[in-house]
Amino acid sequence: MGKFRPDIYKKSIFEIDYKKLKEEGIRCLVFDLDNTLGLISHKDCPKETKKLLRRLRKEFFVAICSNNNNKRLKPYLDDLKIEGVAWSMKPSILGLSIIKKKYHLRKSEMCIIGDQLVTDILAGNRFRIKTILVDPLGEKDLKITGLNRKIEKVIMSQYKKRGLFERGKYYE
Repeated sequence: MGKFRPDIYKKSIFEIDYKKLKEEGIRCLVFDLDNTLGLISHKDCPKETKKLLRRLRKEFFVAICSNNNNKRLKPYLDDLKIEGVAWSMKPSILGLSIIKKKYHLRKSEMCIIGDQLVTDILAGNRFRIKTILVDPLGEKDLKITGLNRKIEKVIMSQYKKRGLFERGKYYE
């Protein structure tokens, strides 16, 4: 069950204490795309997200690891001038492994930030890097994500029963 539990849980990417992550030795922030950086309906990166990521690029290596295809991911990568991996197949560790190897990172320097327990958090925990869960930006999801959300509800109810974790109760 612990494989789905994030190290940190925050309302959004704007609530994360990036200074603290830097102090902990994190050098690389790997973001999920849909419902983490932007809504599924957003073709381009929202202005406030773009502003945050441009600021973060000054202190971190920033990348996107997405299960989406390259057509969906490329406009974000081009607009933000960052790297990324499409078709990462999370919860597979493939995308994270590619980023680690290509940019000569140590796992202790990496952090994944996403809105899904069964993809983003599970992948990060399987890869043994810091994980941060954020609330989804919107309610609209891809069809496959709808199934993931149902699985997530079951996991969350088990965590709640054990007093380990509950959506809406943010922690670090």
